[in-house]
Amino acid sequence: MDKRFDVIIVGSGAGGGTLARCLAPSRKNILILERGDWLKREAQNWDAEAVFQRNRYVSPDTWYDRDGQPFQPQVHYFVGGATKMFGAALYRLRHEDFGELRHHDGTSPAWPITYEELEPYYAQAELMYHVHGLRGHDPTEPPASGPYPCPPVSNEPRTQKLFDDLTAADYHPFPAPCAIMLDEQNMAYSTCIRCQTCDGFPCLVHAKADAEIVGVRPALTFPNVTLLRNAKAIKLETNAAGTAVTSVVAEVAGEKEVFRGDIIVVSCGAANTAKLLLMSASDKHPNGLANGSDQVGRNYMFHNSQAVLAISREPNPTMFQKTIALNDFYFGMEGFGYPMGNIQMTGKSLGPMYRGEKPLETALLPIGLLNELAQHAVDFWLTTEDLPDSQNRVTVDRSGNLTLSYTPNNQVPQQKLFEKLKSMLSHLGMHPEHLIPRNIYMKTAIPIAGCAHQAGTCRFGTNPKTSVLDTNCKAHELGNLYVVDTSFFVSIGAVNPSLTAIANAIRVGDHLLQRLA
Repeated sequence: MDKRFDVIIVGSGAGGGTLARCLAPSRKNILILERGDWLKREAQNWDAEAVFQRNRYVSPDTWYDRDGQPFQPQVHYFVGGATKMFGAALYRLRHEDFGELRHHDGTSPAWPITYEELEPYYAQAELMYHVHGLRGHDPTEPPASGPYPCPPVSNEPRTQKLFDDLTAADYHPFPAPCAIMLDEQNMAYSTCIRCQTCDGFPCLVHAKADAEIVGVRPALTFPNVTLLRNAKAIKLETNAAGTAVTSVVAEVAGEKEVFRGDIIVVSCGAANTAKLLLMSASDKHPNGLANGSDQVGRNYMFHNSQAVLAISREPNPTMFQKTIALNDFYFGMEGFGYPMGNIQMTGKSLGPMYRGEKPLETALLPIGLLNELAQHAVDFWLTTEDLPDSQNRVTVDRSGNLTLSYTPNNQVPQQKLFEKLKSMLSHLGMHPEHLIPRNIYMKTAIPIAGCAHQAGTCRFGTNPKTSVLDTNCKAHELGNLYVVDTSFFVSIGAVNPSLTAIANAIRVGDHLLQRLA
């Protein structure tokens, strides 16, 4: 393999995989380094016991919390990154999320770019990722230049009843934006089959619009794009002046290999991107690469999230449940004037999931009883914004051990959102006393292990003293180093961050195409 490239992209998830597709037509020599392999297509992809009880697709890794206690993060190192297991919920941040926003526990800072600047790239991202949805029903939705590229995913009878009941109660449910390759008008030729094993599962039939399927694979159809799997980047090396990255050092098949590039793009996920930069310290960058501001690793966010199930008075035989969302309380409610967040459906819970999530509590319960519970479950995901805090951070010791120090904040609106949903249930055909918190992050009670929405460790901005990246997501201190995962987030809002990462990768891709030209 030629080890000199015009562009090296480290990581192939929502940021890196998308960027690779954007740059592929440039004819420039592009290398994608991915620490994982293809996620194997196998029957276990759709086996709830294998996925949730045996953690079959959780990559082996050990991080440490602020007290030095080890835990296994719920990370997935595959081509396509975390999107291989995501629920395909692709929401735009609200227009207000780009400005300074007052919360119960403090202020969410303004972004250095406006929603209007990102909007065209949101539209391109929705097209690239086959997003289904319908404008005009979400009272908080930001302006859009056009409709969703795909029609909303239809509701099955139980979820349609929920939609109708919410509407009758003067709420404003709307079709959840969903990135799946579904053609309901021609199901005989539809890639997606509307199964129950989507959210939190890999897709056996490649119908989920993840970064492998719509990013990496299309990029690889160009002869100038190379993917090297099982290649873990361990250090970035610079020139003598420390002004540019010259090479990426990676472990490949147990050996160190050096890949030289003119432009280096890091997209390893917020925690691992910070780790790579910190591990790349040198005489010119003693605190870590691009870390003259001492901001690398700081302001880690991952949402205040709650997965809960409500027990329906009638069975819920829904197959594809993730079709409804509610933002009525995104910015607060009467009597509570602070943002609370988003309510959406999750994938349909199945009996083996409960055993994986609560192994001790369910050990003596027969699986038939758990399946019966699942048959009456209606599953919700509640998201409240957590605020950037410089002490919530990633650090790395000399051995490369990653410590994630995190103190929760903005907990009151999280509880308010839970209580509001609970108060609504009796009007929705469910038992209000049976709203059960779910630990969907399986065999650990450590909240920070659930890092699917991690963001914010290399924030972008105009001031090099308070940010790591400029507004093009180039490191302030290096002329050719970019970051395109969720590390660049200044705040996280209260919706899934994937679409914003994808849109930003397309935006940075436009900038890089001009630079490469």
